[in-house]
Amino acid sequence: MSEQLSEHLPNLDLSLLDGKHARPEHKPRILLLYGSTRERSFSRLLVEEAARLLQHLGAETRIFDPSGLPLPDDAPVEHPKVQQLRDLVQWSEGQVWCSPERHGAMSAVFKAQIDWIPLELGAVRPTQGKTLAVMQVCGGSQSFNVVNQLRVLGRWMRMFTIPNQSSVAKAYLEFDESGRMKPSAYYDRLVDVMEELVKFTLLLRNQQAFLVDRYSERKESAEQLMARVNQRSL
Repeated sequence: MSEQLSEHLPNLDLSLLDGKHARPEHKPRILLLYGSTRERSFSRLLVEEAARLLQHLGAETRIFDPSGLPLPDDAPVEHPKVQQLRDLVQWSEGQVWCSPERHGAMSAVFKAQIDWIPLELGAVRPTQGKTLAVMQVCGGSQSFNVVNQLRVLGRWMRMFTIPNQSSVAKAYLEFDESGRMKPSAYYDRLVDVMEELVKFTLLLRNQQAFLVDRYSERKESAEQLMARVNQRSL
């Protein structure tokens, strides 16, 4: 094995990793969400592998554990897991979403997390302008149903979804007994996606206010917006 392979990331050839971006004023803050509470959750294993890569690329990562999160509207927003999720969303500059494919769609566990993220908190949209990478794991042959759905959600949440994506077929074959991803074309694609996410997050940092500024929202004052939102929630 090449001396350039890291012990922490044994499948990664560091000589080929693109790390030429400028040093940021602080580490990119990336939140990772996954869509299964199973003991051996392949969406969680893929997210954990992604987090290792992101940390190596200079990002700060946090992974939200969906276990114990109530169904949307089945508990008050003050529920500790709901507040934890919302706090992490506001903390993040970019996100990674990964869900297993079930019945041709994202899992209920994953969708519940998105449904607990409000489009508006007062006059602030907590996901607006953040970067997003989408991934899925499949039990059988490769599919893109989930990543396509996640892109729709990302657009609805006014996020900048990066072009690249990851779909891992027969995920049960792609991880070893310790939960580490085996070397493969799927692993290489995961590296591509995390590289791209860090680059886009750095490029868009401090530009969100300009990029997502909208005429209709400038026309409507923050006070008017809050009044409309509060009236709608009655």
